[in-house]
Amino acid sequence: MAVLTKRTQPDRSKINMNRGHEIKYWVHELGITRAQRQQVVNKVGNSAAAVRKELTR
Repeated sequence: MAVLTKRTQPDRSKINMNRGHEIKYWVHELGITRAQRQQVVNKVGNSAAAVRKELTR
């Protein structure tokens, strides 16, 4: 039987574009706006490493 009240630990190697609390986390963690985050993820994918690499360019 699955426990639906417990939140699982998010995968920090991927940027989830659909969960509000994760959006806030990544915006804060990367120091960018939501629009910038969306543009970078559209360009390089949802890998956190790829996004960080793109932001350092």
